[in-house]
Amino acid sequence: MPELPEVQTIVSDLEEKVVGKTIMGFESEWKKRVRPSFSNFKKGVIGKKIVNSRRIGKHIILNLDNNFSIVIHLKMTGHLLLKPKKLSSRSAKFFDERVNGYVRHYFEFKDGSRLEFSDMRKFAWVALVKTKDVKKMKEISSLGVDALSEKLTFKKFNELLNKKPKSKIGIILLDQKWIAGIGNIYRSEILFDARIYPERLVINLDLNERKKIYSAMRKILKRAVKLRGTSDVDYRDTGGKKGTFQNFLKVYRKTGKRCVGCKGLVKTMKMGQRSVFYCENCQK
Repeated sequence: MPELPEVQTIVSDLEEKVVGKTIMGFESEWKKRVRPSFSNFKKGVIGKKIVNSRRIGKHIILNLDNNFSIVIHLKMTGHLLLKPKKLSSRSAKFFDERVNGYVRHYFEFKDGSRLEFSDMRKFAWVALVKTKDVKKMKEISSLGVDALSEKLTFKKFNELLNKKPKSKIGIILLDQKWIAGIGNIYRSEILFDARIYPERLVINLDLNERKKIYSAMRKILKRAVKLRGTSDVDYRDTGGKKGTFQNFLKVYRKTGKRCVGCKGLVKTMKMGQRSVFYCENCQK
């Protein structure tokens, strides 16, 4: 699933490439994932201009000039592709990759370009909501503070931890109601960088260990944004290209491989119905 760095990469691309464009068409082959309905969505976006883009947690927001917003959640396999009216042979090479071929919805712009929504597993959704009501959506209103927000100081982070003293740190990091934006990839990488075992209870983490987790979280997420995300399987940017943070993963999906810290073996276990990757020698 695209996490904070991947979604931020897409939002930054959209801010550069589609803001100011006027939507002239919208079509869908998977209308059940269009809210409130395909016909109402289409009617609400045709002829409207995109004025800015932003991110809330893992949600993409495109604000329109009619006081409505397009809200997108990529779920497991969704990503957005911006195709110019005329494709160069170099661009076509990326867009033609199989993972980019599961187009479920697309927007047509006045200049002839298209924003395509590829989603192999069909879980992703797109909604049209009054801009003033975006933060009231059930998926968004329940979100905690953003993992890269300036408001998330270490003091705030520590206060949040203290509210769940008997929870496992590996579970808390995935809880979007606590901190928004972290998923399975970055949970594993953050805890490895901090040298903290995923099943440690919050109550047993001393102040120095908490600072290490906070520092690792900010450092890794910022670096992943700079490297345009992790293309683990399906994620691609708006140009159809892979991110590059996967080249720097230490433990995620490296079960059975040598740990970069101690040369022991990376292991995996289930936490919150998801796999977490760790080194039992390095992480205490």
